[in-house]
Parts: sequence; C-alpha cells; structure tokens
Amino acid sequence: MEDLLHHCSATLSPVDLLERAAKLYADNISIIYGSLTLSWTQVHQRCLKLASALAHLGLSRGQTVAALAPNIPALYELHFAVPMAGALLSALNIRLDAATLAVILEKLEPQFMFVDFQYVHTVHKALEILVSQNNNSTKQPVLVLIPELADDQDQATPPTGDHDAATFKYNDLLGMGTTDFETVKPMDDGDPISVNFTSGSTGEPKGVIYSHRAAYLNSLASILRYDMRVSSSVFLWTVDMFRCNGWCCTWATAAIGGTNICLRDVSAKFIFDSILVHSVTHMCGAPAILNMIADHAPTCDQIRPLLLARKEKVHLIIAGVLSASQVVKVQALGFRVSHAYGMTEVLGPAIVRPWRSADQWINSCDEEMDKSIFKEKLDNLVIAEVDVKEPETMRSVAHDGKTIGEVMFKGNTMMSGYLKDPKATKEAFKDGWYRTRDLGLVHPNGVIQLKDRAKDIIVSAGGQIISTLEVEAVLLSHPKVLEVAVVGKHDDHLKQKPCAFVRLKEGSYGTASDCEQEIVQFCEEQLPHFMVPRSVVFGELPVNSTGKVQKFILRDKANASHASIIQSH
Repeated sequence: MEDLLHHCSATLSPVDLLERAAKLYADNISIIYGSLTLSWTQVHQRCLKLASALAHLGLSRGQTVAALAPNIPALYELHFAVPMAGALLSALNIRLDAATLAVILEKLEPQFMFVDFQYVHTVHKALEILVSQNNNSTKQPVLVLIPELADDQDQATPPTGDHDAATFKYNDLLGMGTTDFETVKPMDDGDPISVNFTSGSTGEPKGVIYSHRAAYLNSLASILRYDMRVSSSVFLWTVDMFRCNGWCCTWATAAIGGTNICLRDVSAKFIFDSILVHSVTHMCGAPAILNMIADHAPTCDQIRPLLLARKEKVHLIIAGVLSASQVVKVQALGFRVSHAYGMTEVLGPAIVRPWRSADQWINSCDEEMDKSIFKEKLDNLVIAEVDVKEPETMRSVAHDGKTIGEVMFKGNTMMSGYLKDPKATKEAFKDGWYRTRDLGLVHPNGVIQLKDRAKDIIVSAGGQIISTLEVEAVLLSHPKVLEVAVVGKHDDHLKQKPCAFVRLKEGSYGTASDCEQEIVQFCEEQLPHFMVPRSVVFGELPVNSTGKVQKFILRDKANASHASIIQSH
C-alpha cells in the first residue's frame, strides 16, 4: 500500500503554478511593466528559455543563483526559471552595501548572479572584496546583466576589476534557450527552492531556506490571506520581491492567473496612477507604503471620488507597527487595510487580519469580529498551530489578556533551516516549535496580541511591562513624526524608562527642547504615566541591510556610561 501511495503522489512545487497558469490563463495578462505587456503563455515560454540557457551553461540541481534587482519582470521570471533548472534562487536586498553583499555571496557560493544595471557598481566592489579576502581563490559567479528595459541591450555594462567573472546579458541568455526544455522536477518536495536572507537583530546575515512544499503551500495560503480572486486580481508590486520571495505572492499570482504590475521605484503618484489605470486590487508592504499613501491624501481630492466609486476596494496589507491616524487617512481614501504579522522563517506574514485598534480587537464581541477571528484561524490551516507558551515549561499561557509568553509556530510553511548553520536551526525549532522570540498574550476571545521582542521589552521601576511597540504606535500617530524606535534606558537606580529615538518629517522645525516637550505631552495624553518616554533623541535611525531599525545600537547609545543625550534634528 505504501508503494502504491508513493507512486500516486506528486511533489508540490511553485513551478507547477506557472505551468498551470500557461494552460488555464494563457492569454490573460501576466506582467505589465511600463510599455511592456506579457501574457502567461509568454512568461512561461521566457522562463523555459531562461532555464534552458542556464542548464546549457552548466547550472545543475541544487546549485544557487543570486539576484540583485528591483521589482522588475526579470526578477519575477527568475522565481520560476531558476527552480525549473533544479536550482535555488536567492533574491538579495538591493540596499545591501558592498561589504555585506560580499559576506552573503561568500556564504551562498552562487553559480550565477543576475544584476540589475543600477547595482553593477555594488557587485563589482563586493567581488573585489571577495578576491582580496580570499587571495583570488574564491570561484566567481557567472554574471548576467539586466538592462533597464526588456528590449534594451545597451543599458547594462559588465563590471570590470580584479575578478574573473564571465558575463552575459539577460536578453542574450533568453536568446540562447529553447521552449522545449524539460523542467527539472524536485526529487522530493522537501528539496530547497530559495534562500532568503534576514539579518536578525544583530546584523549578522542568516540564510533562511525554503522548500518547494512550504513555498507551494504558503502561496496557496496567501490567496486566502489576501482575499485574492482567480484571474481578476491585479497585484501592484510595492512589497520587495527579495522579502520572503515577495511574501510568496510571486507564485500566488500565477496560481490564480492574476496580473502583476511591476515597478522599479515606488512613489505615491505611481501607486495612484496604477490603481486608476490598471484597476489594482492588492498591495503589500512595510508601514512606509501606508505612510506614503497617507501623506499624499491631502492632494487626493480629485482621486478620492474615483477610488471610493470602485466596486472593490484596494486591499492594502501592511506588516509592522502602524499609526492609527495614518490608517484612518488611508481608509478614508477607499482602501481596505489589513495588518500582518510574520517573519522570514515562517515565509512572511503568517497572520493577516483586518486592521482595528487594539481596544477594538480586545473588547469587541460582535458578529463581524467573530467572523474575522474565525477567518484568521482558517487561514492558519497550513500553519497548523500558533500558540503563546511559557518557553521553559512549553505550557500554553492562560487566555486572560494578561499572562505574557513567547509566540510559537508549528506547521507546513516553516523554513527548512538556516543555511550552513545547523546549530541555529536546532535552537530555532526547540521542542518541535519555531521560537519567534516575540512576546505576546492571548485574550479571552482567542485573539493573540503581540507585545514586543523579548529583548526589547521594558520593565519599569514599578515592575510594569512596557511594550515598545505600543509606545511606538502612539508616537507614529504624532503629525510631525516620520520614524521612531523606543528602547529602555537605565536611570541612576538601574531601573528602566522608555527612551524614544525620533526622526521628524521634513519641514517639522522648532527647537529640540520644544519638540521634545510637545512629544512627551502628546504621549501623556494617550499612555499610562509609566509608559511615557522621558527622553527623546532626534535624528536618523540606524537600520540594517533589510531596513530594520537596529535597536541594540540605540540601547547602547541610550545607556552609554558618562554620555549625555545630544538633542538635534
């Protein structure tokens, strides 16, 4: 019986989703990028040609292909073409500096590297670093240069320097391939399909490995999470494809035969133009996308009626700390806003629910809220289990809205592990659960409320637990605040108080002392006394290669011995 089941079963791979799209949605538009329009048949054929060319040049099963490019058609196609050739794709953060890129490339050892013309110089410097550090012993990847436009052969110029890397151009590679290429199927759907890098909280790059099976299941789950509809969904690429393979929406849009609106640069004007011209239905991303739309709201008097008149609101899914006032502005424009929670290790957002204030989620018991809670639990079918546990005993915390524990996941859409780091992998999956290191609690109605990262939580002099995320959410609602990070600062008695690091919006002037007083008073009106920041530092916030604020640097700055906080902006 086991042998029969084995022969009847099929491996699960996102590649199948493109092959299916080419059959069912052949002439439907797959990609729009400026004046370029491609159908699903055309995208499928281009991916076959690309996979064929890569195989012809020596790419084999299990090898790695790196890519450094914005959200353009080439990067979308690589999400299918690379696994078609049996290899792993690692889409890298376009904001990486050369030194960090060199560290990642040394760990990845890619056979090929696709480089957008804008980032040729960064790659050139990274390769020079590798050569100098390894005395020219490191094998160089084959470079493939991506031009600005799909039909432009002259935009990309191969890098030159003290490295020995063969180079091709993207369109030349397509011309080398054939459409009769036989896709290399995974031997097992647990085989790796991609590597996504996360720097964590310390800045050390970690490669997170996704399997074909996990990516396939999470792509289908994304359709549920984001309420995507077959063939009628139009996805605007405002979330980076290098983030968890675009939250797996690269593959999800193929599953439903939707349309991808690719873009090189994100702006409020492009967002609104795309919505009106292409009837966009879905957008995802970081809070910066929400703020971009909200800050554009005052100039949207002509656009607002058109957005509100649409039968279907644009579904905007945001992961991160949200400002309630910004959400209200965006909703008034006709957007439907959802709040997402997840991480690279669980393939992106794992929980997505309609945005509501914390009080609404905690206190509401109406029918609509019950449906939302049910929908969240349904969405977690592929996750299997989400729980808040006491990390030592592994017992679930009481559903009393008070007891804090660690948020943990178990299911089918977890990472396979960290690249070349079995020790970290073992620690992450201790006792069979993925340990998020995030603290949360569970309310009597079953809603999990995230409190903070374990290392970021502040314990006040009175023993009260202070969530830096909750303080940050209030600060972000201040009209002058653009970015914020809150850390614990020790007083003379080594007790902790919130210290806020704030980046003001452009044009928000005034003396530092006046701004500090205004912000502290603003917090006093909305927060309990013990949660109000008593120190405010103005300036740029340090971020890592993935764009996350490096709070450990800010903690060191706030608690530096014999150092006084210099207030400037």
